[in-house]
Amino acid sequence: MKKIFIIGIVASGKTTLAKRLSKHVQIPWYELDCIVHYQSNNGRVKRTQQEQFDVIKDIDRQGHWIFEGTDRESYQCLYEMADTIIFLDTPLWKRRLRIVTRYLKQQLRLEKAHYKSDFRMLKMMFKWTDDFERNRGCFEAKINLYKDKVIRITDNKILNF
Repeated sequence: MKKIFIIGIVASGKTTLAKRLSKHVQIPWYELDCIVHYQSNNGRVKRTQQEQFDVIKDIDRQGHWIFEGTDRESYQCLYEMADTIIFLDTPLWKRRLRIVTRYLKQQLRLEKAHYKSDFRMLKMMFKWTDDFERNRGCFEAKINLYKDKVIRITDNKILNF
């Protein structure tokens, strides 16, 4: 059974890697942002922590999976559930460039977003990135608990699939 958790901060390449890996190993992938928030007739709605856990457990019962997302309190269970944890540790300069590039593509309607792509969200992405770097030590300590199943990748372009 393959259960892969791809973790990283904003613009680290999680979705790109998850899509490529999913196609290569023929396992479904799930964006955790879409589990935290879902689209209703009234707009985007945030699930409770319990609802998020229930969705994850339902997917887990199906067997193989790839989840990708940032580190959130609501899905800490994935660290235990995963057979493999891939930490995308993309250089800070590259993430910042990707944030700006993504924002511009979304404004030009060349790329879709599951969230409202506006200047406030752009600022939030930079804030989350800065917060992650400021608290990196705590995150490193957490993944160190699972070091037997963690793979750290600094450049996902090196993967040949």
